[in-house]
Amino acid sequence: MATSWQLSGNYFENCSCDVVCPCLMSPNAPLTSKPTQGVCDVALAFHIDRGNYGDARLDGLNIAMIAHTPGPMADGNWTAAAYIDERADDKQTEALGAIFTGAAGGPMAVLAPLMGTNLGVKKVPIRYRIDGKKRSVEIPGIMQMAVEPLPTMREDGEMWAATGHPVNPDKLVMAMGVEGSTFSDHGMRWDNSRRNGHYAPIDWSGQQ
Repeated sequence: MATSWQLSGNYFENCSCDVVCPCLMSPNAPLTSKPTQGVCDVALAFHIDRGNYGDARLDGLNIAMIAHTPGPMADGNWTAAAYIDERADDKQTEALGAIFTGAAGGPMAVLAPLMGTNLGVKKVPIRYRIDGKKRSVEIPGIMQMAVEPLPTMREDGEMWAATGHPVNPDKLVMAMGVEGSTFSDHGMRWDNSRRNGHYAPIDWSGQQ
């Protein structure tokens, strides 16, 4: 029988492109514009407020993913790795793996065909925080990243766009990495301080 799943929570990302990243604004087709640095180094962090995969509860768990793309994202050949909350038990780990690789359908299935090299999954302590309009994630010794919204004249202090991004097609807040937004693992080292960022609520569901 198919396994139904759903999750809701929050996400943010921080990439190496100049603000605003051209990938989502590509004039010809989505993700076909060249990253502003020629390549893209991106980290995505997720916090699940409530969720389940069948009878496996996912409430409160965190996940982070990183990817390096050698050119326009649509060209594929991404190198990617994932980090799963060390608090997840075996059933939860399996569920998160299915959802975030796209194997269980849902938004991440859109990106799965672009993956070329899979560097695997690590279970690690992940601290995800929301402080007002600031989002941050820490994986000790690996990742320290945070984003804040770009300045705007909007009264709510957030500038958002319906870009079609698979994580949230209808509302993506334009943001920027704060100083000290770094990643170091798998032989890669990034500093995405003052580089492009986004954040958004997530509300996903699917069936495997």
